[in-house]
Amino acid sequence: MGAAMARNLARAGLDVRAWNRTRARAEPLSADGVRVTDTPAQAVDGADVVLTMLLDGPAVLDALRQAAPALPAGALWLQMSTVGDEALAALARFADDHGLRFVDAPVLGTKAPAEKGELTILAAGSPDVRERAERVFGIVGSRTQWVGEDGASGAASRLKLVVNSWVMTVVTGTGETLALAKGLGLDPREFLAAVAGGPLDLPYLRMKSELILAGDYSASFTVSAARKDVRLITEAARRSGVRADLAEAAAERLRRAEEQGHGHEDGAAAHFASFED
Repeated sequence: MGAAMARNLARAGLDVRAWNRTRARAEPLSADGVRVTDTPAQAVDGADVVLTMLLDGPAVLDALRQAAPALPAGALWLQMSTVGDEALAALARFADDHGLRFVDAPVLGTKAPAEKGELTILAAGSPDVRERAERVFGIVGSRTQWVGEDGASGAASRLKLVVNSWVMTVVTGTGETLALAKGLGLDPREFLAAVAGGPLDLPYLRMKSELILAGDYSASFTVSAARKDVRLITEAARRSGVRADLAEAAAERLRRAEEQGHGHEDGAAAHFASFED
């Protein structure tokens, strides 16, 4: 995700420096004019805008702490990772302590939309920084939905959890439904034909079904990353007094799939949780 975003920003003519925890994975960006750095501090030195796209809140905070000596006061920080609402508080405090203008801006989409610059950005931030932020958002995404005027409020990150709750419901439900069809001696495509074009049909169902039927689990959003997001969802639900039974069930399916060795594969591989090892 981060690599695709950096590539699109460089191709749009911006001066982009990138840091990744494993430098070798970022090296191909050099061909697109991105300057790959050895440290977070080198990446942010003198930058007008800092963009973070990492696995979770602790990873983001660790990277920014390493970058702290070189962070320019007044720089715009677009925090676009999925970190959940609780971890966001520490990031917002860090931004305040270091004089950064903070925008909470998680994205909807996976690797392919990121590569095409077609992500949807859910953003919360002060109106006086939105023009600067949208210069970047307009390159990496196709639509921005502003949901609050205070990046520290967590409104955008909470909305991301709500959307991801629906995503996990569809992904795990698709895998279980196709498994049930197989278990009952049916061709799973008969199920897809039965709902085709009707109110029960939807593009994401089709996309994940085709991956499962083709046995293609090339990762756009891995089982392990999905399990992390479901953990954020269930923790947020408990804090808010909401019973998230479907999310709890999705967490169990993802846990089993990960134990079966599918953690590095696409989330559709949660399908395997329906079967014995």
